[in-house]
Amino acid sequence: MTNSPAGEEKGKEWDEGAPVPRTWTHLQMATMKALKTRNALVRECMAELLGTFVLLLFGCSAAAQVKTSRETKGQYLSVNMAFSVGVMSAMYLTKGAHLNPAVTLSFCALGQVSWDRLVPYCLSQLLGAYIPGFLITNSVSVSDAIMNFSGGVLTVYGPNETASIFATYPSEFLSLGSSFLDQVIGTSMLMLCILGLGEQRNTPAPSDLIPAIVAVIVLGISMSMSGNCGAAINPARDLGPRLFTLTAGWGPEVFTCYNYWFWVPLVAPCIGALIGTLLYQILISLHLPDPAEPERVCVCHVSTITMAVKQPEPVWDHDKGLKLEHESQRRWFSSRQADPILPPSPEAVRETPGVLV
Repeated sequence: MTNSPAGEEKGKEWDEGAPVPRTWTHLQMATMKALKTRNALVRECMAELLGTFVLLLFGCSAAAQVKTSRETKGQYLSVNMAFSVGVMSAMYLTKGAHLNPAVTLSFCALGQVSWDRLVPYCLSQLLGAYIPGFLITNSVSVSDAIMNFSGGVLTVYGPNETASIFATYPSEFLSLGSSFLDQVIGTSMLMLCILGLGEQRNTPAPSDLIPAIVAVIVLGISMSMSGNCGAAINPARDLGPRLFTLTAGWGPEVFTCYNYWFWVPLVAPCIGALIGTLLYQILISLHLPDPAEPERVCVCHVSTITMAVKQPEPVWDHDKGLKLEHESQRRWFSSRQADPILPPSPEAVRETPGVLV
């Protein structure tokens, strides 16, 4: 480096943060351009994957913390709130991803999403729900806590089971039919409540608040309808973590337990979402006014003195007025022809209404 002022100034600029060399800038731009995709379906699938990942990472991490600490570091409400925060964060992050195959199915049935996007969306959501298990179990603190809680045995049954950290399981007293109905009702409520949020013909919620409102809806369902079998209300949320536990040491018991109960949180939420959508269409949507045809308003005309006083004066019809005047004049002269002695005076004729002089 030279001792010249220019050299010192140049060195000072480089030390404090000189502009990045042009070759490196070009390399960064080329890399970002290569990673950028213009395919809309690919972008949407990436959003579904990332959003579902965020949702499950929040929820399952909270479940692991509450379970392994035996509720000394959180309670059941903590898990419900964590899943709700995950829903809100994922929706804000992805600008409204579905995060749920049952929701995607309902939107396809409504015609708001093309049917050819159903399978790619569902697969992306499933993959996004599968990945968080690796981060949770490979975290040193959580993995040690799980092994300490379970005594080194990863099981589905018993007081020290840890499979419920990831997937949902029914209560031992619950029948298959009751658990199926439980999931149908929960998902029906979910769709019934969220479909009206963007209804422009009614009173839509502000678009910036929709993720927060959906999170509150999920929180309400979790707090009121999760005691029986965990309120999955989301096939991806249940199947993704269940597949992870299958490959992470819990074994095939995660699918065979409780009389092969695993299919209930896969099928029942889809049926429940369609039922909730149908109820919304029949009870709400069909009765809303069409924005293209404004609703007719019946105006009742009531005669009042004020209206009578303010009535505009009739417009003079020249031809009709002349006919009336000639008819009145003819009748007046006809009545006087019976008395020829007393012909009408000009003054009388002039004073007679309707007579032209």
